[in-house]
Amino acid sequence: MNRLAQESSPYLLQHRDNPVDWYPWGTEAWERARSENKPVFLSIGYAACHWCHVMEHESFENPRIAALLNEHFVCVKVDREERPDVDQIYMQAVQLLGGRGGWPLSMFLTPDQQPFYGGTYWPPTARGGMPGFDQVLSAVVEAWTQRRQAAVEQAAELTRHLQTHAPAPAASGEVSLELLQTFRSRLSASFDPRHGGFGRAPKFPRSMDLHVLLRLWHRDRDPHTLHMVRLTLDKMASGGMYDHLGGGFARYSVDDRWLVPHFEKMLYDNALLAEVYLEAHLATGDAQYARVARETLDYVLRDMRDPAGGFHSSEDADSEGEEGKYYVWTADEVQDLLGDQLAHWFCRVYDVTPGGNFEGQNILHTPKTIAQCATLLQCDPEALATALADARARLLAARTQRPRPGRDDKIVLGWNALMIQALARGAVVLDEPEYLAAARAAAEFLLRDLRRADGRLLHCWRHGQAKLAAYLDDYACLIQALVTLYETDFAENWIDEALRLSDIVLTHFRDPAEGSFFYTADDHEQLITRSKETYDGSVPSSNGMLATALLRLGKLTGRAELLAAAQGILQAALPILQAAPEAVAQSLVAADLWLGATAQVVLCGPHGDPAVVHALRVLRQSYLPRSVIACRTSDAAAPYAAALDPLFAGKTDNLTEVTLYVCENFACQAPVRGMDKILTTAESLASHGLPPPAPFGARDADK
Repeated sequence: MNRLAQESSPYLLQHRDNPVDWYPWGTEAWERARSENKPVFLSIGYAACHWCHVMEHESFENPRIAALLNEHFVCVKVDREERPDVDQIYMQAVQLLGGRGGWPLSMFLTPDQQPFYGGTYWPPTARGGMPGFDQVLSAVVEAWTQRRQAAVEQAAELTRHLQTHAPAPAASGEVSLELLQTFRSRLSASFDPRHGGFGRAPKFPRSMDLHVLLRLWHRDRDPHTLHMVRLTLDKMASGGMYDHLGGGFARYSVDDRWLVPHFEKMLYDNALLAEVYLEAHLATGDAQYARVARETLDYVLRDMRDPAGGFHSSEDADSEGEEGKYYVWTADEVQDLLGDQLAHWFCRVYDVTPGGNFEGQNILHTPKTIAQCATLLQCDPEALATALADARARLLAARTQRPRPGRDDKIVLGWNALMIQALARGAVVLDEPEYLAAARAAAEFLLRDLRRADGRLLHCWRHGQAKLAAYLDDYACLIQALVTLYETDFAENWIDEALRLSDIVLTHFRDPAEGSFFYTADDHEQLITRSKETYDGSVPSSNGMLATALLRLGKLTGRAELLAAAQGILQAALPILQAAPEAVAQSLVAADLWLGATAQVVLCGPHGDPAVVHALRVLRQSYLPRSVIACRTSDAAAPYAAALDPLFAGKTDNLTEVTLYVCENFACQAPVRGMDKILTTAESLASHGLPPPAPFGARDADK
């Protein structure tokens, strides 16, 4: 075993038996590189990464290549999920070098961590027009030994680019609805009218884009906007990217019709997609979206939940050395498990054929609806649906007997916060108490076991060990989740916790010169640059999510510094919002909330009164994307948060009757009493919202 045997990361532990003399990221590796004046080979990946496994098997388990690495390099292996700060820097470096990003990320560094050459996956020897890894290593060795000064100068120049790479100076203009309109136009131009989604294969879910489109539709009821959302959601849920037996989504589709997935399942994708399907259900009333959301959340609770209360990071694409083997079926397997009649129906619905649709086997998908299939099969749709449910249960039971893909059981704080958000939303939209209990337990676990004595958060946890200072996205996602938890159970301690975390972020992450926030804290380990994250990736950008969370928290508490911080983030992002709005959808979600009008919906009444419960259910079953909801009842035992007192001022003096207040900036309309009027008000908010205010711009930044 090499040094990685002492690590806790499942990804690093996968490489502990490699003949490569791996070091984890740390001072020991850099001291050796400096003392021996050797370049560093940095390999970054993650446990569920298929091509990371391929490169490990082909190259890092290859004695010849390992000997070459060990002789000429200090080799460092990094789990990008543990060290996204490191990954961000060197991913940007390889892109500046003209390469395409992706994992495994392979970089060559000077002993002072400066990059001078890199790429992603290389085969062990040249093939298919790609250079072999052995050739790459030989070329780098030759450059380091024969032309070292040129390599060092290139590294210094590239590092200067990384250190100065930042958003353009503040643009003129204002954050306005026009930015959202431009976003819609850009997405409409890349929309696939046949299969849904945006752009060509490979296709990613792009959850944040769908959130923005739903908000735009809520503003103007443009039918094409909703069509883009619905077709995309429908095709993803009917395609092979969705697990029709066990629920949940794979990371992306390698083709344009969502049939063949990259089979790994990531916690963050399933959290983000569950919430999008919940919102689409609220907006449209389509029960199929509720079903997909429920099945996705059930999958996470069944297969990804840690006994401690948090959620694991991912499930691998591979099992038994083959990608997707756990998920695919032959026609004979289906026939043997289901019998003639049920297998006939199942195979027609899920497109299972003797020839298969994926390397001779079948990825389950539903190219036709149940109603269409019932017509073709000349059977009753309800009878068909019942039979298919039985068939899926049988196949799922059989699938669980197969060797499972590997699971990365590391708990990442920010991704867990995304799942808490989805579960809390699911609890009220789907009226499912189990989801709320799981969300509470996970939040309590994070706040207890991933927090230092001084209140600062830690990034990840595994088998009782929490480590690494939390990043901006950890804080931003958890603040967002805590606000949503408050709007779910109205326990005001969640607001107190969110405010404590917000104070830490404002103190340690803010860039006062620009208004945006750094990805790492001011006392974080010093790397070659301190990066910022404005663009969305597979998860929302940390700045965009922070702006969203601070706006919601500020609207509930009236804290001016939170609203000002959110405004500063949006103003700093304005050049990107204007130039490439489709790359910063989470910031557009925040902009939509800022532009409003944002309703502060306050409900007060007797504790335990059925009318209070019913009124809350009505509000929660409405699509209210630009609102925050608060509730206090006559329960004297409930601990109140002083931060919410301004919102409830004058509203809790008489709690004998259910009363609804609709406010904006703490100025409230006349109180609404009586269930009929409360229902009418909720329906009006869902249909029309409040009239939007004037946009803000640079001229308003100091107000």
